[in-house]
Amino acid sequence: MGNEEKMPTEREWLLMEAIWDCKGESITSGEILKWVLKRARMSDRAERVLLHHLVRKGLVGYTVDEHDSRVYHYFAKCSREECLKSKREFFVDTYYGGNSAGAAASFIQGLELSAEDLKELEKIIKSRKKNG
Repeated sequence: MGNEEKMPTEREWLLMEAIWDCKGESITSGEILKWVLKRARMSDRAERVLLHHLVRKGLVGYTVDEHDSRVYHYFAKCSREECLKSKREFFVDTYYGGNSAGAAASFIQGLELSAEDLKELEKIIKSRKKNG
């Protein structure tokens, strides 16, 4: 993935969450809208436009139902982790000039972290040091 125009927008991300929630199974437009409406307001027309954008970006694919050609079954062509990595890289490049340490420090300093959170971060850092 990698470039900005291929990343899902915030609204598209919501549809991606519905698709990822199916854990590899395909999902219809109606099922996606039902999932989304439990979390946010969206018209069926807006959903169709966003699905079209996701397909055009190559993030989502579809098959046509063999029994009803009006029904499309959507599936993710990239994982949540791949999309998060691209968003993370774009954010660091755009807002921190590619300085990953500066971005991480900014987040850590700006968050309310418990002792347990800090221990978890220490484990991550130790693991990263050990594994290069």
